[in-house]
Amino acid sequence: MVALSLKICVRHCNVVKTMQFEPSTAVYDACRVIRERVPEAQAGQASDYGLFLSDEDPRKGIWLEAGRTLDYYMLRNGDILEYKKKQRPQKIRMLDGSVKTVMVDDSKTVGELLVTICSRIGITNYEEYSLIQESNEEKKDESTGTLKKDRTLLRDEKKMEKLKAKLHTDDDLNWLDHSRTFREQGVDENETLLLRRKFFYSDQNVDSRDPVQLNLLYVQARDDILNGSHPVSFEKACEFGGFQAQIQFGPHVEHKHKPGFLDLKEFLPKEYIKQRGAEKRIFQEHKNCGEMTEIEAKVKYVKLARSLKTYGVSFFLVKEKMKGKNKLVPRLLGITKESVMRVDEKTKEVLQEWPLTTVKRWAASPKSFTLDFGEYQESYYSVQTTEGEQISQLIAGYIDIILKKKQSKNRFGLEGDEESTMLEESVSPKKSTILQQQFNRTGKVEHGSVALPAVMRSGSTGPEMFNVGSMPSPQQQVTVGQMHRGHMPPLTSAQQALMGTINTSMHAVQQAQDDLTEVDNLPPLGNDMASRVWVQNKVDESKHEIHSQVDAITAGTASVVNLTAGDPVDTDYTAVGCAITTISSNLTEMSKGVKLLAALMDDEVGSGEDLLKAARTLAGAVSDLLKAVEPTSGEPRQTVLTVAGSIGQASGELLRQIGENETDERFQDVLMSLAKAVANAAAMLVLKAKNVAQVAEDAVLQNRVIAAATQCALSTSQLVACAKVVSPTISSPVCQEQLIEAGKLVDRSVENCVRACQAATDDPELLKQVSAAASVVSQALNDLLQHVRQFASRGEPIGRYDQATDTIMCVTESIFSSMGDAGEMVRQARVLAQATSDLVNAMRSDAEAEIDMENSKKLLAAAKLLADSTARMVEAAKGAAANPENEDQQQRLREAAEGLRVATNAAAQNAIKKKIVNRLEVAAKQAAAAATQTIAASQNAAISNKNTSAHQQLVQSCKNVAEHIPQLVQGVRGSQAQAEDLSAQLALINSSQIFLQPGSKMVASAKAAVPTVGDQAAAMQLSQCAKNLATSLAELRTASQKAHEACGPMEIDSALNTVQTLKNELQDAKMAALDGQLKPLPGETLEKCAQDLGSTSKAVGSSMAQLLTCAAQGNEHYTGVAARETAQALKTLAQAARGVAASTSDPAAAHAMLDSARDVMEGSAMLIQEAKQALVAPGDAESQQRLAQVAKAVSHSLNNCVNCLPGQKDVDMALKSIGESSKKLLVESLPPSSKPFQEAQSELNQAAADLNQSAGEVVHATRGQSGELATASGKFSEDFDEFLDAGIEMAGQAQTKEDQIQVIGNLKNISMASSKLLLAAKSLSVDPGAPNAKNLLAAAARAVTESINQLITLCTQQAPGQKECDNALRELETVKEMLENPNEPVNDLSYFDCIEGVMENSKVLGESMAGISQNAKTGDLPVFGECVRVASKALCGLTEAAAQAAYLVGVSDPNSQAGQQGLVDPIQFARANQAIQMACQNLVDPTSSPSQVLSAATIVAKHTSALCNACRIASSKTANPVAKRHFVQSAKEVANSTANLVKTIKAHGDFSEENRNKCRIATAPLIEAVENLTAFVSNPEFVSIPAQISTEGSRAQEPILTSARTMLDSSSSLIKTARSLAINPKDPSTWSVLAGHSHTVSESIKSLITSIRDKAPGQRECDSSIDGINRCIRDIDPG
Repeated sequence: MVALSLKICVRHCNVVKTMQFEPSTAVYDACRVIRERVPEAQAGQASDYGLFLSDEDPRKGIWLEAGRTLDYYMLRNGDILEYKKKQRPQKIRMLDGSVKTVMVDDSKTVGELLVTICSRIGITNYEEYSLIQESNEEKKDESTGTLKKDRTLLRDEKKMEKLKAKLHTDDDLNWLDHSRTFREQGVDENETLLLRRKFFYSDQNVDSRDPVQLNLLYVQARDDILNGSHPVSFEKACEFGGFQAQIQFGPHVEHKHKPGFLDLKEFLPKEYIKQRGAEKRIFQEHKNCGEMTEIEAKVKYVKLARSLKTYGVSFFLVKEKMKGKNKLVPRLLGITKESVMRVDEKTKEVLQEWPLTTVKRWAASPKSFTLDFGEYQESYYSVQTTEGEQISQLIAGYIDIILKKKQSKNRFGLEGDEESTMLEESVSPKKSTILQQQFNRTGKVEHGSVALPAVMRSGSTGPEMFNVGSMPSPQQQVTVGQMHRGHMPPLTSAQQALMGTINTSMHAVQQAQDDLTEVDNLPPLGNDMASRVWVQNKVDESKHEIHSQVDAITAGTASVVNLTAGDPVDTDYTAVGCAITTISSNLTEMSKGVKLLAALMDDEVGSGEDLLKAARTLAGAVSDLLKAVEPTSGEPRQTVLTVAGSIGQASGELLRQIGENETDERFQDVLMSLAKAVANAAAMLVLKAKNVAQVAEDAVLQNRVIAAATQCALSTSQLVACAKVVSPTISSPVCQEQLIEAGKLVDRSVENCVRACQAATDDPELLKQVSAAASVVSQALNDLLQHVRQFASRGEPIGRYDQATDTIMCVTESIFSSMGDAGEMVRQARVLAQATSDLVNAMRSDAEAEIDMENSKKLLAAAKLLADSTARMVEAAKGAAANPENEDQQQRLREAAEGLRVATNAAAQNAIKKKIVNRLEVAAKQAAAAATQTIAASQNAAISNKNTSAHQQLVQSCKNVAEHIPQLVQGVRGSQAQAEDLSAQLALINSSQIFLQPGSKMVASAKAAVPTVGDQAAAMQLSQCAKNLATSLAELRTASQKAHEACGPMEIDSALNTVQTLKNELQDAKMAALDGQLKPLPGETLEKCAQDLGSTSKAVGSSMAQLLTCAAQGNEHYTGVAARETAQALKTLAQAARGVAASTSDPAAAHAMLDSARDVMEGSAMLIQEAKQALVAPGDAESQQRLAQVAKAVSHSLNNCVNCLPGQKDVDMALKSIGESSKKLLVESLPPSSKPFQEAQSELNQAAADLNQSAGEVVHATRGQSGELATASGKFSEDFDEFLDAGIEMAGQAQTKEDQIQVIGNLKNISMASSKLLLAAKSLSVDPGAPNAKNLLAAAARAVTESINQLITLCTQQAPGQKECDNALRELETVKEMLENPNEPVNDLSYFDCIEGVMENSKVLGESMAGISQNAKTGDLPVFGECVRVASKALCGLTEAAAQAAYLVGVSDPNSQAGQQGLVDPIQFARANQAIQMACQNLVDPTSSPSQVLSAATIVAKHTSALCNACRIASSKTANPVAKRHFVQSAKEVANSTANLVKTIKAHGDFSEENRNKCRIATAPLIEAVENLTAFVSNPEFVSIPAQISTEGSRAQEPILTSARTMLDSSSSLIKTARSLAINPKDPSTWSVLAGHSHTVSESIKSLITSIRDKAPGQRECDSSIDGINRCIRDIDPG
């Protein structure tokens, strides 16, 4: 191909280059080549430049489109193309006078540019705005206005021009054409364009939230009112003027805003300027505005303007033909968003109006404009105008906007839910029509000539006869189910996605069928009360889950039937996929529940094998449905309906097997008979439609009738199938919705059939028959839907009470307002008598039907009381009517009315309460079902969820909800089984209220996860389930609140009943244990139950502390709440205690555990009873004292219960052993040592090493099994005993009494530190999740090591440097535990503080290591020892910083679960408690120096101040008044005891023994206050939820931990090597080993610093974002 030679002019620098291109080169590639070859063309961004083909007329130049080729523009050799910037500045003026300069693309049309311009200004609905080119006078003369032909205007045309100017019509405005560019319309760069609203479509939505559009609307409305475009009355004009004054001048000021202040031309239309009192009237309106803001005033102004009849109308002055005369008269033609109107040009009254929907077409010529209204008007409407094109554009613009809005509305969300995520896929399936289909057939070839004249032959049978006449009308024939697979049209992407969903679902269904071959294997269960309750609860939960899952399966099946009803082209395949996903995911979950239930079922209900068989039948039916709805199956529609019906039958059979078939057979029979009645009525309609089709002359209309009748028959058969599917589960709202949806389809098809018949014939008789048949269908359909709707209210005979009660309450309220009107009072009395009569009759009929005679008597007594009250009320009303002025009669009437109200409330109370509880039962059941569905949808969406963090949050919230569903189900079952039991009702209310919070969190997590789910069907299912759950929770919240109000404050009694039941269960378990029949429940292990018991014991203690506080303050509501929480915690404690007893192999331990747990229950029952008594007399000191005593007893029982846990007794024995051994230190004088000093010293060193190692084993054992801790604590106590003996032996070596006392003091410290270590280990093993417990244990272990080191330093006389090395090794061994699984914060350091700490400590370590090496060489051993000590401290600091950094890295990983901030930080309180206790110990320690005492006092003051501040903040944040007061009171106690301690320290400055005892006494109240406060804040209501480190987070920690471990190991080796060098510095091989260790330490620290820096939180995300941005930049600018 010949190359094309073009001149390229780089416009910004006027450089011209001749370049050759292939004609087929794309414009985009040509621009790229120009930028590469021409240096001058490389300025700016490539995307801002393009090629421009200029012309002599600037308007005719064109921009070359990037996607076109050069030969498209028919360029020739030598043509000049300009390479220049497409962007140009354009000035845009607003109506308020402000001017904005916007950069626009010169190659884009006005319509495209308006998007840019409006978005820069802040306008969203850009399609309603346009630009006006403000012409100068010269242009105006050249332009052709309305009806302007040439310069020789006739007289009447001059009048028209004047009239036009007076009326301010829209043809004065020179609107720019949206389909052309600025340049094509002659808009210069320096020209300013006016932005103005052209289409008034969505301006009703503009309010104060959109100040930009509001201002533009205000200015436009103001100008139109002032120039007379909108005619207004004088009153309205003044009202507008008042608002305008408020906008311009702010609120009215009397002394300033007086007549003469305003320029009336700017505030009133010209016809009212000279009217008397106008300005005064405006100021009056201005004053009425009050303190209204400018925005509010603009809103009012625009709102008032919208009420004008001419608002939003674009007027054009035209001439129309006068009726009956051949004369043209002026008329205004108005265009609005809804209609076209003829308007009187003088009064602007609407003469005629046509909706835009009736406009069939329109036509514009240079001198006229014509509208065609099709069937809505006989003739066209034509007017004379030269603005036809402008009118045409306006109508077209409105219609475009309407269609666009309608289209977006049709696609809006899921069922109009604004919060739901909209997943949209652009799918454009094409409908194929098979004209003829032939199959290959073999036959005999025949020869013949077809060239013979005037003979037509077929070539096989010779000449045939033919007829001449009119051609018959085309006939339509549809062949179904015979298409060859090879002839099928290709699947669309939506159908392919559905096929993928079906295949996945088929696998899931097959897996479920395979699973349903055998029941679950359950371990042997005991026969005690707890085991029986567990079995019953599991049966109830399984039944509920299976029922809700069957509901979802039938609803999904019905949805598939409804969605696949129409033309495949119009089918929403994503919704079909969603329904199929719902079916398969629920079937998978259902199979698990069925297997468990089959294992638990008794033979009385039905055998497990029958249940499995029913479930397999349902799974098989689902499998058949999936095959039938495959887009490639080609199955006839009837197959789908049949299979759907079989799913309904299988569902009903499955529900019968589990005893959950709620709907009686009679109801189902009626439902099916009503559905068949609809089908029969539809069949009759089809026959009548067929009669119409036979007489129809137009074949097209005939075919339309046949198609409509066929669709009608199909939709009714669909309805019957749908009814079959959902009839067993019609109690479910989603199933009712699907049946109603099928009914709507029938209704629409009937309407379409009737319309088709009306269009096809005018025969009144036939149409009458069709209409009658359609009415029968509609009536049958209404009967069916009414029957469905009535189901929800079935079983509620109390509804009749409502109306009568409401009437009585209303009439007794309003009878006083009728005072003086005798007739009205008598009428009201009659209404009242009738209402009470109805209520009394209802109560009597209920009394007769009541089985319980006691209840029957109560009802009859209430009815009699109500009848007597009514009689008194009627009598009093008569008396007041006869004597309206008599005050005694009025008073009697008031008393009678009040008495009647009281009697009515008493009479209807039980019925109303029953209704409220019934509503709560339904709401709880629906919420539990919706939650089950959401969990199933979450599990199904997990596979395609791209965001791990969102998925994990959803999984966690699902787990929380799954834990609460059983409690809710048990509450419903209990309330239904014991309808009159207040305790059962309260249990339901409590479980409902507890369920709300986790349920709401799951809704939020599910909604957040929807956008991250890749599978559209799964995302839609999750979104729908979350929406249903949110609705169910809202209903549950309302129902539980009303039920709580109706049932009254019964929490304390309910809690007492619960605790009593738990006590009986434990007694029953004890009896089973004595018989050897106590078995653990499925899922229970010794470790799990022990851990549950430990953590729950703290929850029980905390809730009891709350109970005491609330009871002491006399707050009944919060006492009830605390009692409920206590009972709930005790329930968990009892279950855990039973589990421990059942799992342990030691019968004595089992009996001890059950006895101690029963003691806790007894004490708790007494405590709750005492709290109830204390509420009667809140200030009674005696009751408070009893409360405190009972609380102490319960606390003691709780401790005994915890001590019965495996391993705890061993720890207690070890503690006791340490205590017994420590008594050796209390003797007056120690015997002198019998061993040589070196031997005693060696034994002490060995014992110290053993004890330090045992301490590390104790710490390690807390993370293992309970047996490990028992072994480790036993070994620790033995090693302690040996160490103590060695220490006492060394004390005997002491030369002076003072030295001996010092050794004994150190041994006492070690004894105390050892006891603390075991206590911390015990606490952590009981409750591993306790805040700061791990850190407390690590601190206790370090305290043991430090106290051992102090003793070794004091006692031993080794070579210099040896003790320091041994001490350092012990310290390093202890801190190594910090690096084991750092899943909680070590200190308060931030990440960058950790880096800084590592840097500082590494610097210190480097210097001290150099010092170790140098001083070992020179033999300066004291300095050597100091360097070892400094190095040890630096290594401890490095380890602590590394552990904290590792924790922060793990927590900040996106996959880790973030913690939640609570009211208080329990770790802060625990650390403060520890620090205060340590400081108080230092205060009273005889060995503490004055500076140490002052330092300890400072620490106490610092931490108590922080605690008081935290209490103050917590008190201000909490809404709980009891907690608020308790926080304040606790802060006061802590502050007062601190002040008292500081005062004691200051008063006694000599630190004698006596003064230290006084300090000891002063510290006791402080320690007690702080401990009480720490216990109070550990309540779950206040504490934060700690972060959970994910597996990915743990992996991210590993580089830091590995480096730190390497550093510690190599440092230990280095210190050991240095210790030998200090004795023998001449060994070269040892020096070589030291250098190797030194190098390893240096490398590991470097690695540690690098790891910490690389793993900085957010680093990976930032790097990922940078890479993503760089990729985007490369994509946008490939050059």
